[in-house]
Parts: sequence; structure tokens; C-alpha cells
Amino acid sequence: MALLSIAEPGQSSAPHQHRLAIGIDLGTTNSLVASVRNGSTITLDDAQGRSLLPSVVRYLNTGDIDVGYAARNAQTDDPYNTLASVKRLMGRARADLPDETARAYRLSEETPNQLRIDTRAGAKTPIEVAAEILKTLRNRAEQALGGELVGAVITVPAYFDDAQRQATKDAARLAGLNVLRLLNEPTAAAVAYGLDHASEGVYAIYDLGGGTFDISILRLSRGVFEVLSVNGDAALGGDDFDARICTWLMQQAGLDTADGPDVISATDHRRLLQQSRAAKEALTAADSTVIEIRIEGRTPLAVSLDHATFDTLSADLIGKTLVSTRKAVRDAGLKTQDIQGVVLVGGSTRMPAVRCAVADFFQCKPLTDLDPDQVVALGAAIQANALAGNRGADDMLLLDVTPLSLGLEVMGGLVEKIIPRNSTLPLARAQDFTTFKDGQTALALHVLQGERELASECRSLARFELRNIPPMAAGAARIRVTFQIDADGLLCVSAHEQRSGVEAAVTVQPSYGLSEQEIVRMLQESQAHAQDDARARALQEQRVEAERALEATQAALAIDGDVLLDAEERAAIDAAMATLHHTLTGFDAANIRTATAALNRLTTPYAARRMDHAVRGALSGQHIQELG
Repeated sequence: MALLSIAEPGQSSAPHQHRLAIGIDLGTTNSLVASVRNGSTITLDDAQGRSLLPSVVRYLNTGDIDVGYAARNAQTDDPYNTLASVKRLMGRARADLPDETARAYRLSEETPNQLRIDTRAGAKTPIEVAAEILKTLRNRAEQALGGELVGAVITVPAYFDDAQRQATKDAARLAGLNVLRLLNEPTAAAVAYGLDHASEGVYAIYDLGGGTFDISILRLSRGVFEVLSVNGDAALGGDDFDARICTWLMQQAGLDTADGPDVISATDHRRLLQQSRAAKEALTAADSTVIEIRIEGRTPLAVSLDHATFDTLSADLIGKTLVSTRKAVRDAGLKTQDIQGVVLVGGSTRMPAVRCAVADFFQCKPLTDLDPDQVVALGAAIQANALAGNRGADDMLLLDVTPLSLGLEVMGGLVEKIIPRNSTLPLARAQDFTTFKDGQTALALHVLQGERELASECRSLARFELRNIPPMAAGAARIRVTFQIDADGLLCVSAHEQRSGVEAAVTVQPSYGLSEQEIVRMLQESQAHAQDDARARALQEQRVEAERALEATQAALAIDGDVLLDAEERAAIDAAMATLHHTLTGFDAANIRTATAALNRLTTPYAARRMDHAVRGALSGQHIQELG
């Protein structure tokens, strides 16, 4: 209605050409979404003004799903249907998990090669759980930005292997996101710091998150971000520090911890982990903290945890990060004194012991200008803005690397490395092979990832065969095998016999990720609920429009309603407002739309009078000549 035609400051009626893209930090403990708006990179908050979204998903009795704070608050009461730290399970099989991690979930035994978690809503893969987190962030971004997204850059730990990267892309696809690129988390942090501070030189990015640790050595120069080396541990993070405190608390309570968390109930274990995390965070600013241990069947016990004890409990964990850091510096061909600065990333770097250890190792004070929880998402948003083709965002070049060597199994169960680790992406490398036996007409190719010399000690990525090779003497065939890695770090391997022209190829899919059929099934399920989602969105949009109409009308009436309206008109408007207030408590978007339109019709003449009144006031006492 005319009454609502006042523009917000800075708004323009000109067509907006900016393409909406977002950066997402899918974290073990918390996740975030960020975007570039009006030239500034910002995190996008929820309705309560919170940028962090706890990476926790709960499946309810009603069939609904809670994501974020509500789910996190229910971990103690409903541990088996409330899934946290799922990032650690991405792209993993049961055999890959430490026993302690496996005990935290009820893992399905039906598909040993594909991890599934039993919940009241059925068996869920880590990919499905992560998709719920990504979907929540996508919805937040669409509401904040007010339009359809071109796509997203999603960050992953630099040490994520191909299976984990593919699982992340599958989750994003399931959440309805177009993945512009997967970006290594340390590289994203470098993007944020490099662009914000115009830094040049060699930097270390020390990234200790909730579940993973990465260390990257990068050279920043004139908008080029070149990764010189990476190292880290995909199963080391803040969760492990929490677990150390949890084990200590159990010992203080006189429990035998040899069997891990199974000595207490899942509910008690989750409660202790939550208390452990709170204690760890409290020790960031305090010298000590008191924890009340409450375990079913035992007398509550209050214990004090101080810095010295916590530092002793976690010293070897910090030491592990420094071992990886030392390797990364060495792999880059540098010494610690060659590092110009160290950037701290991840909420776990707030721990004083971590900051002291990093400062001592590099002999310099780490950079902490940007919020360590937000810096990865901010860097991803900058890259997303560039990939979306927005003006002013095309002067940046990212040169990432592959974290582990890739190769083929050859005779004797050995590994022939085709692409050495720390090779710059994207890239393609080829190598020629031949047959072993006379008359051999097929060649089995086994793609491996890792640094060991034996195939049995490396990670198997894929197997495929090149068939219909013309019979030749052993060694006569010339088979060129090409490895191609895209900017996301995803691998395609092809084999081509050069004399006959026969060829075969495989895009590496993890054996315990989602099959194409499962992806299709899940997408179909999400589409089946599309109408419900559309109705919910329409309802919310109508509620917002109605609330704006009510606020604008109330503000105008307070100024001049008694002057410009007679008693009958005022009563009609008041009645229409009361009706709209009442419909807002319901769930029928059509009723809200009808009530809003009725209020608009009644206030349109009033708005015209307000405009006429304002014009008369502005012209009062002026002559025609003066106006001319």
C-alpha cells in the first residue's frame, strides 16, 4: 500500500546485477555462512543475531528435525537421536573410526562398507546429517540475501582425502546447493587475511577446529595465494581435548576408564562431554573452573580443574599438531625463520596453551585480527563472490595443492606415484605402462592414495579395467594412464592403449559414500516435501509483509491519525488491524494475505491525505515566483 512506500536508506529501484553467492564453513562443532554485501564480507546471522550454528542434528518423535542450538541442548536427554561432530564421519567406513568415536553412536551393521547411524528416523548416513546442517545455512542465506543463490563455496580441511571431499559435495547437493568449489580451510583463511590486509610473504595457517587439524604454508603475492605445503590430522581437534577432560572427570569419580565411555550410560557420557567442553572454554579466560560430576547411581562430586592440570592432560595433543607443523615447514623447503607470520584459525586456537605453543614454535606472535571462528567462512565468501562473476572480484588466483600422493598399484603390490603430494591444483599427469604377460588383453588398475610404498598400506580409491587390448607380446602394449584433479581436489583417472585406441576411465567415487541411486532417491524424497517447504516459506513471507503493514500503519496513526481520519474511518482501520493481528496467530497464508490486503485498501486514502497534507505544509506561505 502507499503507506509502505518509504525506502530504506541506501536502497535503489535500479535493477540489482549482483549475483548472490555464499561461503560455508561446515565445521565439526559449529558451522557458518558468509557473503559479500555492498563490498563488505560478513557472516549471516540467524533471527537471534547468532552467526554460529552448532553442527548438531536431532531426529524427533514427530518426524521433525532440529538443527543447531535446540538440537545441541537435547544431546544429554536424547543422545542416540542427536548427532554431533558428524564431520569426523564423512567419507569414512566403520573400520576407519577409532573405537571411542564409534561408541558415541549406534552404528548400523547392515552395510559395513558404508557408515550408517541408527536413529528413530531410520539409519542415516553422515552425508544426510551434514545435508541438514547445510540446508539450514542455505535457508538462512536466502532469507538474509533476499534472492536465489548462484552457488556456494564450501570449505574442507586441507587433509581431507578424496572420499571425504566427495562426501561433502554429496551433502551439499542433497541440501540443494550448487557447489562452485570446495576450498581448503587454511586457504580460505589466507584469502580473508590476504585481501583484508594486503599481506605479502610466506605465512603459516594453523587451523585447529573442533574435529580436524590442518597446517598450510602459503606464499601470498599480488593476489596470488600459492599453497607450498600442507599437513595435518583429520581426526584431531577440540573434541579430543574435551575427551581428555571427560576421561579425567571419570577418573575423579572413581570409574575405571579402561573400557572407555561404555562404563557409564550414553546420557551421562554426553553430559560429561558437554561439561568438559564448557570447562575447556572457561579456562580460556580463567585460571580454574569447578565442574560438578553427576553420574547416575553415584553421589554428585564437585572438582576443580586448573590450567596446569588441563595443560598436562592435553600436552601430547598440542605436540601432535607441532609434529605436523614441522613436517609442513620442511616440505615447503623452508625454516621457521622464513615464515613471516602465523594465522590462527578455528575455535580451538583460543586455548592459551595452543597460542603459547605456536608462538614458541615460530618465535613470533600469531595473528588473531579476525575472529578464528569466522575467518574461514569469510574467506570462502570472498572466493564465492569471485566465482559468481561479480565485478571487482576477479583479481584473485588460488593455487591449492593435493594433500596426499596419488598413484597405481604395480606388480608386487607396490605403489607407483603419479601425482606427488603438494602438487598444485588443478593438474593432469600421465605415465605410460605396459602388459606383463604375452597375449594379455586386459589390465586391472587400482588407484591408491597415500605415502607408503606398499599398496596394502595406502588408501584404496577405485578399481577399474581396461579391456579389449589386442593380444601382443609382453611389454609391447603402450598404455597411457592419466590422472586429472579438478580445483575441488576430485580425481578422474583414464587409461588409453595408444596402438589400438581402446580406453577406459573412472571418476573416483568413495566406496562408502553415496551411490548415484541413493543421491537420486534422497533428492526425490526432498522434492516430495517441496510443497510443504513452499507452503512454510509462503506463510513466513506473508507474516513478514503483514507485520510491516501493521508497524507502518501504527506509526502513521500515532502521528496524525486523529487529525486526518474521522471516527468511522479510524474504527474501520483499527478493526482491520485487529483482524490482521488475529490471523497472524494462525497458519493460513491465504488468510493473512487477505487480511493484509483489506488493511491496505482501507489505508490507501489515508496515505493520500498524508501526502497532500505534507505537500500543503511544505508550500504554505510561498509564492509562485519563489517556487519557479
